[in-house]
Amino acid sequence: MAKEKPVIKGQQQIQSSVENLERRQDMLDRRLDDIDSMVSAVIERVMSQPINISISCPSCGKNVEVALIGNKKPRA
Repeated sequence: MAKEKPVIKGQQQIQSSVENLERRQDMLDRRLDDIDSMVSAVIERVMSQPINISISCPSCGKNVEVALIGNKKPRA
């Protein structure tokens, strides 16, 4: 009977660790879903209007302009 207690405590620790991992995985999954929603919303806004990006070259100092023009696609 003395040998059963350490095994039971070990099993409880393993069970606790597994539950902790499952909880952390669920939290990560929710965060990734939230990030996906935010990125999708930004992409929808970008695709509905033209965007101009102006970048200065750190070496030569010239300005480079990039124009993004998108067509908003209908939702499926």
